[in-house]
Amino acid sequence: MARTVMRMYFCCMKQFWLIMGALLLFACKNKEQKADDQKKEQISKQVEQLKDNVTKYPDSVGLRVQLVDALDSLGKFQLAMVQMDSLIKKDSGNFGLWFKLGSLKERSGDTIAAIGAYGIAAKIYPTPDLLLTMGNLYAETKDTRVFNTIAQVAEMRLGRTYQSHCDFITGIYYARVGNFQSAINQFNACIKNNYGYLEAYMEKGFLFYDAKKYQEANQIFQTVVTIRNNYADGYYWLGKTAEALQQKAVAIDQYERSLALDPNLKEASAAISRLKN
Repeated sequence: MARTVMRMYFCCMKQFWLIMGALLLFACKNKEQKADDQKKEQISKQVEQLKDNVTKYPDSVGLRVQLVDALDSLGKFQLAMVQMDSLIKKDSGNFGLWFKLGSLKERSGDTIAAIGAYGIAAKIYPTPDLLLTMGNLYAETKDTRVFNTIAQVAEMRLGRTYQSHCDFITGIYYARVGNFQSAINQFNACIKNNYGYLEAYMEKGFLFYDAKKYQEANQIFQTVVTIRNNYADGYYWLGKTAEALQQKAVAIDQYERSLALDPNLKEASAAISRLKN
């Protein structure tokens, strides 16, 4: 009887601290939201001022770039790209302008146009970071040009960090085309060069989960939260694998942990409601 009471006590205390953690995070999120709203309002005023200044001084590259950055911060990509087009017309050989245009295109969701802009930038000045950015887009779109692009970076012999990026991106390509073993091999190579490369672990875990190898996936996500114990997505996927293994109580516990770390994780909230009802 005493043990039962103690178990109930510890269970209640556990739930209490999870709820308190969620409430504290929610309060922090509210403060962050207010701060974001104030920042956006300030940027909006800045945009209007910059527009006036650009009208007065249309040849000022610095003012127009500031306007692009401000519009980008507000998510007004199309308006920002109009300004970029104006800049590029005046200086079509400027690597930085093409790179910025590619970044805007990518964030706006126009992957093909982003690749095109990055490609022009690469012809002007093929930096390793630019090539990796292009390679990642090639990999995500199942484009075999990823191999030549990543080979260019590998040939630069920039050390283990860049090699881990190369391995990861190649792994992404194989994962997207459905080549399970080659993807796993590349992610393992990435981790060998960088033990803390969480994205590589997560992608490995996704592959095992999709292959219905839930125990293997669970072990990988456990490694993720061991490396970073405040990583909400890691706990969420521990919940998914536990649920797939029909470990309902464990799944709920992991989903609650992920939600305590990120109250905006709607998938975790939905999973908890589904399992408790």
